[in-house]
Amino acid sequence: MHGPMTSGLLLMALCAATGAYCLLRMRSCTGEAREAAGGEALMGFGMAAMAVPAAVLTLPSWHWVVYAVVFGAAALRAIWALRTRRHHVHHLVACLAMIYMAAAMAGPGTHHASHARTGVPLLTAALVVYFAGYVLRAGLRLVPVAAPAGSPGPAAPSWGAPPELALACRVAMGTAMLAMLLTL
Repeated sequence: MHGPMTSGLLLMALCAATGAYCLLRMRSCTGEAREAAGGEALMGFGMAAMAVPAAVLTLPSWHWVVYAVVFGAAALRAIWALRTRRHHVHHLVACLAMIYMAAAMAGPGTHHASHARTGVPLLTAALVVYFAGYVLRAGLRLVPVAAPAGSPGPAAPSWGAPPELALACRVAMGTAMLAMLLTL
């Protein structure tokens, strides 16, 4: 990832923690929720590996090809899942964004020569707009809504409940994707 080492390390830690939580969540879910948690774990760990600053670890030049293959396979799986479940569009866009970033980073120069290459500005802008909208939409779903007058509200806030934590992880990964796209 391009940018200061501290922000790269923080982004790497955030993505790794999110991936680890999704992996743990995968153990307690079944069916479609398990598949979604597995895809989110893959995305979290993939983004963590992509965010490692070059000053910390210099990976071989072929590792971007591995990214493209892994996330290409994940994109094909998301396309296959789109036949029956429309919400996999986000998974497809995220996988394609990872392939795009890997291709942009594999361009001319090395990982250290970050200013020598960039992505396609129009595509980068479109992805930034998409992920900004996704983060705002998902973030708004985390805001507690007041119960209508006269109806009993919830007994206690459920901020620690798994659905909210899973949504918070999606917001964190979307924000991390935004940060990575902006540094492209």
